[in-house]
Amino acid sequence: MSDVIMHIEKLTKSFGDHLVLKDIDLDITKGEVISIIGPSGCGKSTFVRCLDLLEKPDSGHIIFDGTDITDPKTDTSVILPKIGMVFQSFNLFNNMTVKDNITFAPVHHGIMSKADADKKAFELLDWVGLTDKADDYPSRLSGGQKQRAAIARSLAMNPDIMLMDEPTSALDPEIVGEVLGIIRKLADSGMTMVIVTHDMSFAKEVSDRVLFIDETRIMESGTPEEVFEHTKNERLQKFLAAVMQ
Repeated sequence: MSDVIMHIEKLTKSFGDHLVLKDIDLDITKGEVISIIGPSGCGKSTFVRCLDLLEKPDSGHIIFDGTDITDPKTDTSVILPKIGMVFQSFNLFNNMTVKDNITFAPVHHGIMSKADADKKAFELLDWVGLTDKADDYPSRLSGGQKQRAAIARSLAMNPDIMLMDEPTSALDPEIVGEVLGIIRKLADSGMTMVIVTHDMSFAKEVSDRVLFIDETRIMESGTPEEVFEHTKNERLQKFLAAVMQ
């Protein structure tokens, strides 16, 4: 049995006349942590958003756990809840308490009863260090607390893979560490993750594999050591020299 949880084949995406991604091929294995780096506007976020169809690819295939989710005949309502997403801007429901943000989707999708969802919510809030914020509204939370709540909300669906789109870029520098700590815990727990990040030191520390995207394609793929210390790719060398000064 293959350990590949997601197979991406010839994925292409444009916005109008602007080609963003072309013929992207990638296999993601269970338990793997992949960081995606690259210059602003290179298509990193678009790629991750395509993986749970928040952006619809123009062509290509995304096979998740044996099912082609890009096939129009596929009932994605059953499959997409298994793909967790954490956004740069948190995307919490401002009219719901933190606990209700976490319990809403599992109950709405019929995955859990309200009682079970409440129990799960408190377990997750304890895991992310927010048990005292269960009845607060998002407006009362710091950015770091909002992102930890958003991670708990995604985990409430018991996803098989977590996608993260620059999860720390909207945070003040002094609170980035608390969110990175939770992501490290997730990595250590064996969660499969694909993380778009501009934090090179974090990508180097937490990743099994690092992808460098530019000019519509994956230009480099390898271990953190291979990508950050031994790359022969001149474009990647130039990028790293600029961002790691």
